[in-house]
Amino acid sequence: MIEQTEVDGVPTLLAKTGGPMRAGLAFRVGTADETLARSGITHLLEHLALAPIGLADYHFNGATGSVVTSFHLQGSENDIASFLTAVCESLHDLPAQRLEIEKEILRTEWGSRAPGPMDTMPLWRHGARDHGLVSYPEFGLSMIGEDDLRAWATRFCTRDNAVLWIAGDRVPAGLRLPLPAGVRQPVPTASSALPQAPAYFVHGSRAVALDAVVRRRTAANVFAGVLERELFRSLRQEGGLSYTATAGYEPRGDGYAHLRGLADALPEKQDAVLGGFVDVLAKLAVGRIDRADLDSVVGKAQDSLGTAEVHAARLPSYAVNLLTGQPNLEIEAYRAELAAVTVDDLHDVATETMGSALLMVPEGCRADWAGFTEAPTRSTGTVDGTSYLARDGEGQLRVGVDGVSYLGPGGPLTVRYADCAALLCWPDGARQLIGADAISLRIEPTLFHLHPATLPMLESQVPADRRVTMPARPAERIPQPEAAVQPTGPTTRRYGALAVTAMLGSGLVTTVVAGYALLLTVGMLFTEEGRQAPADLWVVVVISWLLAVILALPIVLILRRHRSR
Repeated sequence: MIEQTEVDGVPTLLAKTGGPMRAGLAFRVGTADETLARSGITHLLEHLALAPIGLADYHFNGATGSVVTSFHLQGSENDIASFLTAVCESLHDLPAQRLEIEKEILRTEWGSRAPGPMDTMPLWRHGARDHGLVSYPEFGLSMIGEDDLRAWATRFCTRDNAVLWIAGDRVPAGLRLPLPAGVRQPVPTASSALPQAPAYFVHGSRAVALDAVVRRRTAANVFAGVLERELFRSLRQEGGLSYTATAGYEPRGDGYAHLRGLADALPEKQDAVLGGFVDVLAKLAVGRIDRADLDSVVGKAQDSLGTAEVHAARLPSYAVNLLTGQPNLEIEAYRAELAAVTVDDLHDVATETMGSALLMVPEGCRADWAGFTEAPTRSTGTVDGTSYLARDGEGQLRVGVDGVSYLGPGGPLTVRYADCAALLCWPDGARQLIGADAISLRIEPTLFHLHPATLPMLESQVPADRRVTMPARPAERIPQPEAAVQPTGPTTRRYGALAVTAMLGSGLVTTVVAGYALLLTVGMLFTEEGRQAPADLWVVVVISWLLAVILALPIVLILRRHRSR
C-alpha cells in the first residue's frame, strides 16, 4: 500500500518495490501557469536546476507538463538523497552562468522535435493561454532573466507546493529538501477558444483525431478503452483503413479530463477514415455499446491492479492528485468503481464527449456534414482606424487605438491590444500580434504602405510584459511583394522587351501606310490629275487610312496598360 509521511515539510508518498529504488519530486507548476510572452520559464527553470548535476552514474531527468513539473531518478539511496537535495538547492541558487547556454539548448530541443498530430489540439481548444500554451514555441525565452526565474521559483518551488514520492522500503538517509515555505497553487482555470461544439478544424496531418473534455470519473476512463476497441475494430481490422487506431484518457487536475482518439490514414483513404471515425462516435452516442467491450476493458484494468508493483506504479499519478487536490482511491475502492460501470454510464460519457468534441480532419476534408461546426479561423469583427494598402494591391491593414485588423484574402483577422497574448518584434520591423483566441496577425513593413509612426504607436498600446524580441532574420526570409512596382519618374516608363518590339514594329508599318494614305489624299485634293481621278481611287484612300488606324491600335493599348500600373 501507499504510505504518506513528510520530509522537511514536503508531503511524501512511500510504496515498496521489488525493483530498483525510484523517486520523484513534483511541483504544482507547468506551462498552463505561464503567459505566451514569457512562455518557457518553467522549462528553463527545470533545466537550470539539473545543470549542476552534470553527468551521473544513475538515470535522472526532469519533465515540464501542463500543470506539474517533476524531477525523477532511479538509483541507490545515496544517489536519490544527493540528487533531490541538489535539485532543491539549485532551484533557489540558480547557476546564472548557464542561463544563455540552457536557452540555446531549449531552442534546439524545440527545433529538433517531431511534431505529433495531437500537438495543435490544445491551441484550437484553449487559444494562446493557459492549457493552450503547450502548442506554441517557447517564445518568451529571450525575455527571461535571472530575476524572473528567481521570482518564479519563489512562487512555485516551495515545500507547500511540492510532493515527494519514493518507490522503496524507506526514506533515504541523509535526504534533505531545503525548500522555502509557500502556498499550494491552484490549477489554472481552463479557457475556451471554441464558440460552440462539436467543432472541427483542418490540419495537414494525415490523421483524424478527437479531443473532448469530460468530467473526471472511472466511467470516462473505461469509455476511452471502449472507444479504442471500436476504432481499432472498425478502421483497422474490418476496414483495413488505418494502422494506428487508439484512444486515451488524461486528467488535467481540475475535475475534468481530456478524452482523445486518433486514427491515421493514407492520402487516398482520408475521406474513408474520417467517415469511419465519425460513424464510431455516432454509434456510441446513440448507445450502441457492446457489453463485451465493457467487460474486456474493465477486466484488463482489474488485472493490472493485481500486480505486485501496483502501488509503486501508482506513485507518480498519486502525487499529481495530491498536488492538484483530486481524490486518490485505494485499490479496493477503485476495483469497486470499475465493477459498477454500466453500459448506461458509458452512453452518458459518449453523450458528454459529443457535446464537447473537437475533431481534427485532414486537408481537403470537412465534417460539417456530420454536425460539426468549423472552428473559427477568422475574426467576427474589425477595428476602426487608419487603413494601409498592401503593396501588391491585395488587402489592407487597419491600425486603430483599440487594435489591428487585416482585411483581405484569409481575413478579416483582428487582434485587440487588450486581448493580445504576445507581440513578436523582429529587428527588420516585422511585427506579429497573437490574440488570446489564437488569431494571429503578421505585419510585414515590406508588404504594406505604412506610415513611419505606425509601428511605434502600435507597440506603445501593447503592455510591455507582452512584447517579445525575436532574433534577426536572414534577408531571404523577409517577404517581398509578389508584384512590386518599380519606382519611375513622371516621363519614364519601363516596358518589357516584347512590348518594345511590338511598339516598334507596329509603328514602322503604321508610318508607311499612313504616309502612303497622306500622299494619296494630298494628290487627290490639290492636283488637277487627282481631281479628275476616278471615284474608285477615293475608296483606296479611305481603306489606307483605316488600315493605318488599325495598325496603330497595339501602340495605344500598350501605352494605356502601362500608364494604369
